[in-house]
Amino acid sequence: MLYNKNPPINFRFFKKNMQSIAVLLPLIPGADITKQPCDGIMIYSFATQQASSIFQEIARCKTRCVFIAGGPHPSAKPEETLRFCDYVVIGEGEETLPELIDVLQNNGDVSSVKGIAYKNGNDIVFTEKRDQVDMDKYPPFEPDIMHNTIEITRGCPFACAYCQTPQLFGHNMRHRSIDMISKYAKFLGDVRFTSPNAFAYGSNGVHPRIEKIGSLLRALSPANIFFGTFPSEVRPEFINDSILELIQDYCKNTTINMGGQSGSQRMLESIRRKHTVEDIIIGAEKCIDHGFTPVVDFIFGLPDETEDDQLETLNLIKWLTGKGGKVHSHYFMPLPGTAFENSMPSPLSKKVKKIMGELALLGKTTGVWEKDR
Repeated sequence: MLYNKNPPINFRFFKKNMQSIAVLLPLIPGADITKQPCDGIMIYSFATQQASSIFQEIARCKTRCVFIAGGPHPSAKPEETLRFCDYVVIGEGEETLPELIDVLQNNGDVSSVKGIAYKNGNDIVFTEKRDQVDMDKYPPFEPDIMHNTIEITRGCPFACAYCQTPQLFGHNMRHRSIDMISKYAKFLGDVRFTSPNAFAYGSNGVHPRIEKIGSLLRALSPANIFFGTFPSEVRPEFINDSILELIQDYCKNTTINMGGQSGSQRMLESIRRKHTVEDIIIGAEKCIDHGFTPVVDFIFGLPDETEDDQLETLNLIKWLTGKGGKVHSHYFMPLPGTAFENSMPSPLSKKVKKIMGELALLGKTTGVWEKDR
């Protein structure tokens, strides 16, 4: 229960949750953004990487707040989150969050709100699961308040052992319509997209539908379109000549961001990527042939990864950078709700560490490839 009838509503803003705030802010009339806790209803959306600092912030808070949390970490770890927050929005928030706030403002029954968890004495209550949202019913951002990338797709049919996306958004791919994307693209100088696999737009997520991608890009032309590049990426087996030719014709990007994850076939099978090392090589070669620089993501320290596995990844990295490609590295972090949630990272080989450092000094690789680097 709130301490007054019309409390201020604030989203806790930081760079990593801009996408969530851009989607949710237009749905909460009168809400504002803040960089610190304020009296009233405080809404947090965060991933595991930010969880510790957010929990510390809330624990130190001296203001009179009702704390609502959502996003990847709270959705996967509601019990932990409720040690610090009053309510957790599980999964997508477009329908759940406005309904929860309305109930709180009117002292209603929170048990009637689908898709949340909350404490009732010493017990934790989970309400009925909510259906997946129709992306076209909700804007990707509010043009008068905040511009952002356009989220074109949610969900992923794959079940990579390290990834939270299917747990948060489901295994069925859902796409924002071309009309809706076009409507909001007009507010952007550079049109960029958010998607677990941009080249899967309009498809079931397993086989690309080139005609759908072509229709999207033609509808947006002559805007400054960046497709298949940060902040989205593509799967290597989706890269083909036809898609790259469309990007050459309609887009401004000169890079293609690809999720490779490992140069070891054994590790690709272990993490359930459902593509091969050869797919990475072929995808990169096609990008280069069409004048694009492939920027390939790799994860080091995967569970049960051996030095031989790391050396195979390193050999692929050296081949890629030798061809003019670039690499972005990550050090494995177990994320809640994934198959690897309780797995430990593998130590990085000294040889691999040394060579990755040398490549970084040459500007050929970026990111993090060892713990606490």
